[in-house]
Order: sequence, then structure tokens, then C-alpha cells
Amino acid sequence: MAKRPGPGPDELDADLLGDDGPDEPAAATLTDELDLHSFLPRDCADVVAEYLRAAQDAGMTSVRIVHGKGTGALRRIVHGVLDGHPAVRGYRLAGERSGSWGATLVELHPVQLPPVQLPPNSDRRDQ
Repeated sequence: MAKRPGPGPDELDADLLGDDGPDEPAAATLTDELDLHSFLPRDCADVVAEYLRAAQDAGMTSVRIVHGKGTGALRRIVHGVLDGHPAVRGYRLAGERSGSWGATLVELHPVQLPPVQLPPNSDRRDQ
């Protein structure tokens, strides 16, 4: 049987996978905005909580969460997380230029670094 012209299936798969291979996660860049439109509502609470932790760890003090206008279900989920999250200093619905009631602006507490332990005084006199 004659070989058909063009690449075989193994060659096609290699082209689709690229150089990183199948197990390499895509690198995500943390920004000051989280858009929840691409998430399922059941996942949003966990996504928001993790995002707030990561944003605070990255030194951000304010972020914008886009939940959309719709029925208000995502907004209620988001505000429920914000009400109990230790990183949150406060929040409010965005203004007209920032998404109106389809987005929430969140103020975060600054990162609390652990206290620095200084070494004991090394200026001792031998007696």
C-alpha cells in the first residue's frame, strides 16, 4: 500500500503540542482585574478567594472583579466571598466608567510580613 502524501498522525500531534509537551501548564499573568465570565458559577467562590489571596501576596491593594450585570447571582457570590475574606479591607460597586453594577472594586489590606527576628547582641565582653 502506498503512503499518502503529507504528514502522518504522529507528526501532526507533535505540531499541535509544540515544544513544551502536553504536561506544561500555561503561564498566567496576575493582573488587577478578574473577569468571571469564563467561569462556571459553582467555581466562582473558590476562584475569587484564591485570586484575592494571590493579589494580596503580589502586593496589590486594589482589584476589580467583573461579575456581569445579569440576574445578580454572580455578584451575590462575589460579595459573599468578599464579606468573609481576611484580605479584604472594603468593596463597592464600580462607577459608570468602571463597569457600573457589573463589576466590584475591592480594596485589599497590605501584605502583613512576619516580624523580623534580630540576632542576639553579639557585642559581648568576655569576663
